[in-house]
Amino acid sequence: MSDIRALYADENGEIFDAPNILPMGRLGDKNIPLNREDFIPLPDSADLMFLPDRKALGMDKDGEVFPIIGYAVAALLPAGFTRLYLPAFKKEENAAPLPIYGYTAVALIDEKICVAAIPTDKSENWNPLNYNTKELKNLIKRAKKDLPNNGIVENLAKCSLEWHCLTAQNLFYRRFEAGVPVSPACNANCIGCISLQSAECCPSPQSRIKKSPSVREIVEVMLYHLDFAPEAMVSFGQGCEGDPSLEYEKIAKAILRVRERTNRGKINMNTNAGYTEGVKKIVDAGLDNIRVSIISAVEETYSAYYRANYTLDNVKKSIRYAMEKGVYVSLNLLTFPGLNDREEETEKWIEFFKELPVPMIQIRNLNMDPDVLMDKLPKPRGKMLGTRRFLEILRENFPKMKIGSFSHFNEGISDNL
Repeated sequence: MSDIRALYADENGEIFDAPNILPMGRLGDKNIPLNREDFIPLPDSADLMFLPDRKALGMDKDGEVFPIIGYAVAALLPAGFTRLYLPAFKKEENAAPLPIYGYTAVALIDEKICVAAIPTDKSENWNPLNYNTKELKNLIKRAKKDLPNNGIVENLAKCSLEWHCLTAQNLFYRRFEAGVPVSPACNANCIGCISLQSAECCPSPQSRIKKSPSVREIVEVMLYHLDFAPEAMVSFGQGCEGDPSLEYEKIAKAILRVRERTNRGKINMNTNAGYTEGVKKIVDAGLDNIRVSIISAVEETYSAYYRANYTLDNVKKSIRYAMEKGVYVSLNLLTFPGLNDREEETEKWIEFFKELPVPMIQIRNLNMDPDVLMDKLPKPRGKMLGTRRFLEILRENFPKMKIGSFSHFNEGISDNL
């Protein structure tokens, strides 16, 4: 029989195990005991951290739940792994909101640290070990020399060195998918926005661009990457900007100019898809791929999270238009244990995909303090199924739909190249 123990940390961040104490996890606002089958070994490149002002919770052999002396411990997962449970904790009075990270429950099993997660995709292109290398600074200098006085290059250099953004770094490594941030404005005010947060929440992990680049700057960067990078893709709509559809005039002009020069590679846009007219203009200019950020198929929950000047129906219209025009559509599905994986949500997602049979969904662990998020959303209804079962149901109902975490270059390639 396996030995499974709860973990906790002291104020210095040193991690300890609690003999004879079983680990707890959290779905939404409910704490539950976890079993061996809920865990996998800690992935390479995952990080561990403790949660300040939050006592770890454990369960004894008699089923009694109680706070452990130390702080709760959480793992931050690399891309390609989907969280099943949040860490369980008891928050101390006047505790400050947690930084915007994707906290995952952990435990010690057979003397190995494990996480409550499942693998959902593999891509060596996004292996963190291939980024933040010693030569990155010199590669940035090369790009600045090749493209002088280009504000996009300056922004991506900052994103690469300060926030270690992999998509930004790809421009300088000249490979795969590279970001092209263009929009300082957004038509949503997402609770979990990583580039702009209201004062009552928590610090954003990165800052948003303050100025939209010129069409010349956009075209320069697009050609710089598309002309030389293997599996080249340029993407509008990065973590350091608002929604690119609001800059549809510049983006559409840039796409047309680039496609006059080269048919190489793919042009992608990450968007909330709420501004349908802007999406249409960009699609008509020659967009190849679109990834739509979405958290819920329930209108009330969707609106509460995005706090936008558009509705879920606008998003559906944008997706339908892109699909009709032959654009490869995927969803960035923001998952949060105890939210998306309820019966009510699952039923609505089945309706959604029957109406709009997108070829792929990319699972994203929503980075958020669970208490902050749950306080701002409508109280979830229906039985909790768990993230694992939620994904199983989607696979059972839509066997042709890909469920992963990454864009793979050959997806939709026959549609546009």
